[in-house]
Amino acid sequence: MPQSGDAAQLRARYRRIMRFATRAFVQAWWFELVLPRIGFGGLAERGRAARLQRLARRFHGLAVELGGLMIKVGQFLSSRLDVLPPEITSELEGLQDEVAAESFERIRAQTEAELGIPLEVAFTAFDPVPIAAASLGQAHRARLSPGVAADVGFEDVVVKVQRPGIEQVVEVDLAALRRVGRWLMRVRLVSSRVDAPGLVEEFATTSLAEIDYLNEAGNAERFAADFAGDARIRTPAVVWDRTSLRVLTLSDVTAIKITDVAALEAVGIDPAAVAQELARATFQQIFVAGFFHADPHPGNIFVTPGPRGSTDAWRLTFVDFGMMGEISDALRAGLRDFILAVVARDGRALVASLERLGVLLPGADTEELERAMAASFDRFGGMGVAELRDLDPRELEAFARQFGDTIRSLPFQLPENFLLLIRTISLISGVTSALNRDFNMWDAVDPFARSVLSNSVGDVRELGRRAVGYATTIGRLPQRVDELVTRIDRGQLAVRAPGVENRLSSLERLLSRLISAIVFAAMLFSGVLLVRADEPWGWALMAASAVPLIHVALTMRRR
Repeated sequence: MPQSGDAAQLRARYRRIMRFATRAFVQAWWFELVLPRIGFGGLAERGRAARLQRLARRFHGLAVELGGLMIKVGQFLSSRLDVLPPEITSELEGLQDEVAAESFERIRAQTEAELGIPLEVAFTAFDPVPIAAASLGQAHRARLSPGVAADVGFEDVVVKVQRPGIEQVVEVDLAALRRVGRWLMRVRLVSSRVDAPGLVEEFATTSLAEIDYLNEAGNAERFAADFAGDARIRTPAVVWDRTSLRVLTLSDVTAIKITDVAALEAVGIDPAAVAQELARATFQQIFVAGFFHADPHPGNIFVTPGPRGSTDAWRLTFVDFGMMGEISDALRAGLRDFILAVVARDGRALVASLERLGVLLPGADTEELERAMAASFDRFGGMGVAELRDLDPRELEAFARQFGDTIRSLPFQLPENFLLLIRTISLISGVTSALNRDFNMWDAVDPFARSVLSNSVGDVRELGRRAVGYATTIGRLPQRVDELVTRIDRGQLAVRAPGVENRLSSLERLLSRLISAIVFAAMLFSGVLLVRADEPWGWALMAASAVPLIHVALTMRRR
């Protein structure tokens, strides 16, 4: 990764990213568009999984080598289950934001430039070896100068310092990503399903917030205020006199890593109780405060034991507030409608709630999704976790694969805060399972979900009965008429006419043969001209022209 804002290094970095993107773009164009048009769709389909895995592995290697924002891009892509196939997301899941540490001299220079005073004046001690080094910054332990320590009431701190030149690196990476997003919007197959520039801008907003340490300091204080009356939750204090845009100083709250079960048990803390409190704190953030920690991996949560001899006065301590999510009023209302639809097991209402949440892009044909949701309710609705565990894993796997294919076939794109919400619950679910294998997240969310519903409409059971009542034939009739009018307005009304379809199919086959013939002629004549000019590529083109020629012959014979 470039260690400075040197223009030549930054240009080289930009070119490497664009070369990778160009290669991936050409590969996708050839296998997903060209080969199916000339009759080799089956060949492209058979090798798709391995091809996507190789592409993801190459990006993984590029991200680790370049560092900077590329690691964040890989982590962002690994969470986009709504728009990317599992072959890519699973390959990028293990991408860790851990890179080689920056030299201490450069960290010293950065810190002194930001704080405006020598390092020895700002801190009485500063450990040159970082306790963590990530792609955007690194953290060091330090001790405050006596005057500042007296003002804040503590002296041991953790100083987070941004990597020198990282702003220029982020700027170059975002410029490359925006260009790739514009390329993708020119491909109808992509633009009809994904708002690529929108995804890039969502990612850019999150990334720029992460390198603004004043923003992170404000997040930490807001989070602390939300739990000011909660004896179980603790956060580090911000030392504003030693904090700037690129340097963040916080009280050192390092304690037992939350997933270190042996250490918890050694001090008499019950891991199952920790899991319960963590889930409660998470849903308190989501459903009550509306402001939640969006990166709660085990390294960002500690368990702080109570006074010696006390086994019940421990606290959960959250750190690293660079990535936060917010529940807007619209998102809260959409989640309420979503929960209501699940209670009523109403696939159509659930899809409508997804549309209101902005999950489905305008113009989406939701008929297939409604069928998939209805099938899921019919098969799995009302089952508890224990019952789901007793099902044949192959059935669940097949259903999940089919449902995932349906989702990815639609213009289905999660808004940033919705995605952060899913990421948070997923990470918390993993941590609670590590603490207690039998822990059930749904038991923890139930009282909060009920309060969200009851605050606006009434008791959950009453809502469920009302929703089921609306599911009768008479109740659905006006809704179906309204949906029919909506589909006509959108131009989505499909009329089946077998005779017309057969003629269109014949015309499509004729056009396919014509395209293959044109490609054959172009490749053959180009090859002849290149051979005459002593270019070795000429023979390759002449040999390759046999592929579209064979397609023409086969389709003619089939007819």
